[in-house]
Amino acid sequence: MMVRITINGQMLFVQRHTPVLQAAARQGIVIPTLCYHEALKPYGSCRLCLVEAHRNGRPRLVTSCNYPAEDGLVVFTDTERVKSARKTALELLLARCPNVPQIQRLAQKMGIKTSRFYKKQDERCILCGLCVRACEEMVGAGAIGFAGRGIEKHVNTPFGLQSDACIGCGSCTYICPTGCIEMVGEPGPSAHRKIRISDPDLPPCGQEHRCETCTTNQQFIEEMKEVIRKVRQVP
Repeated sequence: MMVRITINGQMLFVQRHTPVLQAAARQGIVIPTLCYHEALKPYGSCRLCLVEAHRNGRPRLVTSCNYPAEDGLVVFTDTERVKSARKTALELLLARCPNVPQIQRLAQKMGIKTSRFYKKQDERCILCGLCVRACEEMVGAGAIGFAGRGIEKHVNTPFGLQSDACIGCGSCTYICPTGCIEMVGEPGPSAHRKIRISDPDLPPCGQEHRCETCTTNQQFIEEMKEVIRKVRQVP
């Protein structure tokens, strides 16, 4: 069933439930994303593909990779609200992975030079889940997955042990956008993968990570409170 939607003032007809990200791409509208891949189910973890969707007169921020097209849907991809939300998401990624080229390129495109967030350790994994989903959905092996919660969340094999389910296909290495999974040159017919985490390479924090007394951190908290207040006001 075809439905009519409008993206940035451009009217188009697409199949019902087509993800907004795909519909926008057909119109030549580029929406940034890191965790999306056309061969996998949408995940919506990176939050960079946020757009403003209006349905029945109600605007809300949604992830365009998994938001379905419905008749009469109106979408805006470049409002100030959208740009602000994307920049916040990217600043979080930049704080976590300041030396990842893909993150640096996106930050440059959005005009972000530094992040307001601070982290004690530089990492390369952005937790996009592409490797996990490729192993599960495409290969059907399920040799790797997410472990831990919150700030301890990471990609690993079950129980941190060498996975017998791994077939050495290299799909996780190929699809990883940051290169943190690599093929290990072990002897034998199949090469195993490991999660490569880079060494810390960040300048020392002038506040010695005492965030409760850091003026930069307090300013960010106040800005986030204001953002949350505005979001709650949207009907």
